[in-house]
Amino acid sequence: MNLGIYESLITDALKNRLNDIDRNEFYVADQKKLDSDEAVHFLALHLGAAIKSALKLIKAEKKDLLVAKQIEITNNILKYLTQEISQYEFADDLVYAEGLILEGVLHKLNSKYTDVKLHLSEIMPLTRLTQSELFTGGNVGLSLDAELKKEIRSSDRIDLLVSFIKWKAIVILRDAFQEFTSNGGKLRIITTTYMGATDAKAVHELSKLPNTEVKVSYNNSNERLHAKAYLFFRNSGFHTGYIGSSNFSRSALTDGLEWNVKVTTKEIPHIIDKFQKTFESYWNNAEFELYDESKLKLLDDALQNNKMGKATLEAVRFFDLKPYHYQSEIIEKLTVERNVHNSYRNLIVAATGTGKTMIAAFDFKKFLAENSAAKFLFIAHRIEILKQSLHTFRNVLKDQNFGELYGNGYEPKYKNAVFATVQTLSNLDFATYSPKEYFDYIILDEAHHGQASTYQKVINYFTPKILLGLTATPERMDGKSILPDFNNKIAAEIRLPDALNNKLLCPFQYFGISDSIDYSRVKWSNGKYDSAELTQMYTSSNIRVGNIIKNLNDYTKDLHSVSAIGFCISIEHAKFMKSRFEDAGLHAEYLVSENSSKREEIIHRFTTKQINYLFVVDIFNEGIDIPQIDYSYPRKSDSKFS
Repeated sequence: MNLGIYESLITDALKNRLNDIDRNEFYVADQKKLDSDEAVHFLALHLGAAIKSALKLIKAEKKDLLVAKQIEITNNILKYLTQEISQYEFADDLVYAEGLILEGVLHKLNSKYTDVKLHLSEIMPLTRLTQSELFTGGNVGLSLDAELKKEIRSSDRIDLLVSFIKWKAIVILRDAFQEFTSNGGKLRIITTTYMGATDAKAVHELSKLPNTEVKVSYNNSNERLHAKAYLFFRNSGFHTGYIGSSNFSRSALTDGLEWNVKVTTKEIPHIIDKFQKTFESYWNNAEFELYDESKLKLLDDALQNNKMGKATLEAVRFFDLKPYHYQSEIIEKLTVERNVHNSYRNLIVAATGTGKTMIAAFDFKKFLAENSAAKFLFIAHRIEILKQSLHTFRNVLKDQNFGELYGNGYEPKYKNAVFATVQTLSNLDFATYSPKEYFDYIILDEAHHGQASTYQKVINYFTPKILLGLTATPERMDGKSILPDFNNKIAAEIRLPDALNNKLLCPFQYFGISDSIDYSRVKWSNGKYDSAELTQMYTSSNIRVGNIIKNLNDYTKDLHSVSAIGFCISIEHAKFMKSRFEDAGLHAEYLVSENSSKREEIIHRFTTKQINYLFVVDIFNEGIDIPQIDYSYPRKSDSKFS
């Protein structure tokens, strides 16, 4: 036998094995007697396991005959029990011969659902009601948020115990909670102001649901509650509970690596019973105060006072100077392309946010180590992109003097490392600027613009040792291919779906809201709607923008404190949106070609939250590094989701 601790009921077979053990060499603890309190537990477990093993051994030519035989043997066992235990009435426990499972008894006439059978399938938890389950998060296996929606909708009473509640979690589960409470379900919630992590709006909105009570601990000095547990009661007696690491936050309920165990009354009732009794003791503890609308300021103040540390106006940005594993893989593919395939015009396709510029900087660092006098040129179409790229290269190379900007009023003193706008370069007389082979390493950022005449002038003139193209979206709307400039192939790629699935990008929630516009009336040509017609429809009524603002209030924690970008169809549309948002008391601005001279000022006001809503037209389409952004409205491009 394996050495270790046991808690095994000793069978005749096990006793024989124990008798063979040399007691001089091994200590065997086998003298503990079953007492009357635990005998039922041990014997029932043993009998259940034995019957389960035996039923599995039954053979039959057809599955329905197999089930019939298993039911017959089960009923015979029950009949035998009544012979041995006269008080036992077995009639209620005999299994119906056809072997059916009762899944629900629902009111049909009073139901608002036309198809009650379909409704039952929609609210039945996928993990069922009789077996335990482990949720491990991270988009692996069962989805906790989807399962909780079913648990909520199929319950009659719910008790939630969580240290903090975030608004984005409520957005995920709100419809289920509203349906549950409006149908008469009773909801009780206990939470805390621990670390200031709870969103006051989340607690406030939950408290406004019918049949709902929320209690809050404002304990600042001796915070004790760190539990995360949910209990779902059903009048049918099939109660379920979840105990684990997930608070009520978006990441905890969706893709976070949180572990939660589901327990059931039918499998381990003593856990559910202890859960219920402990929750009641907390609920009746004076430390947890019943929340109502009059306590919103008290709650908000407590949350602010309990926040860990203090916020700073602008976070200092540091770079990890080692590439991530997927970036290293791309750099290695570039090395193979050059050293094995003799291809030095390379295209990288990488989703916005995966660090295209970082990859390029690490690749150039490797090149620079072997070519210390290398001349470098980085080309982009926006000065903001160049500034961020210059910052990245300086951090990767650990040289704060590396590179100079060229364009939008910036003039470099030297030409050995230049970050230039393509517009400025294309206006140069290259013959008087530099020889064709002057630059050893050239990067074309947003290379999908490469078919433009400004880019083609640069590509066709210079003959660098390495030409590296960077883009998130190589497919152009006009159908022109950029591959001929890069030896007709993509050297390495990581697309948006792959980046999201591999958790390389910040996860986002996408909300599609009903639109009042009938798009069938708008002209469609060249793969898009007619801008003029769409602008007319968007700006001719306040109904649509009113609906947008209403949904912002529904889906955001505080529509006065978010940072949101709206991608508009035209300048007129952007101005209209800015005006209507300001009419609603919101801080808004537009950024389009005609006020681009104020670009830096407007972006500064946006990043410092002087502006909460920024409406743009064909700006930021390739991405912009503004960590403060909470919400955006993407129109069609994958890159806007990144």
